[in-house]
Amino acid sequence: MFDLHVHSAPCVLPRLTDDAGVVALYEQAGFSGCVLKGHYEPTAGRAVAAGAGSRVAVHGAIVLNEPVGGLNPHAVAAALELGARVVWMPTLDAREHRLRGLPLPAAAVEGAALAIPPVEPAAEPAVRRILALVAEADAVVATGHLSAAECGWLVRAARRAGVRRVMLTHPNYGVPAMSHSETEELCELGAVAEITAYELLKGGDAERLAGLAGRLGPSRCVLSSDTGQPENPPPPEALALLVERLVAAGLDPQAAQAMACETPERLVTL
Repeated sequence: MFDLHVHSAPCVLPRLTDDAGVVALYEQAGFSGCVLKGHYEPTAGRAVAAGAGSRVAVHGAIVLNEPVGGLNPHAVAAALELGARVVWMPTLDAREHRLRGLPLPAAAVEGAALAIPPVEPAAEPAVRRILALVAEADAVVATGHLSAAECGWLVRAARRAGVRRVMLTHPNYGVPAMSHSETEELCELGAVAEITAYELLKGGDAERLAGLAGRLGPSRCVLSSDTGQPENPPPPEALALLVERLVAAGLDPQAAQAMACETPERLVTL
């Protein structure tokens, strides 16, 4: 399996283990790779250190929250130059995240409200520059905790910018809480939708998630853990549990395996 969304320490939120610890868990479970996600810290350098000497391919990323300057092309350029493979749009500091009153760490920037068009038209030049950088690096742009309207704008703008790898971050979870039809529409434009173990562990309907995965098919759907929180199972176990629950809910086993293995690895890896 390949987990393209895992949280590890150091982090502004509590985590089960550090980078080396999570990579060791993946190695023990026979995973081929992972992507380290830090809401407030780029992880390209951390990925290199954690992956040294491991059979697991460890990739870094950047999340465009306030500590990196928000929608900051300079931070993106540096992260990509250092080897980051995923550029997430704002998460904890996204306007939509704040409007929905979702949990925040003590380190959260007060008053942060990052948004992109059509919610914030003034952000368009910066986002278009970021998309150009992502396209040049052939990296992944992920929607983060943007609203459904912003996700739609981003997918279309990314396509025009020549970005080949676009991921809808847990589109059916609390943010952005997109409908299945909205998700399918954006996947028809070339995006790949993510379904996470975290949303299942937080009360997600396995049958509903399996239905969406089945409608999208293995080329347009990836399964990830989005775990690393102390209260949840270790990330390899969480992702295996997601696969098991979706198959039990009716998803074709071969499709589920592809969504947790080949599709995410192909999405991230050059």
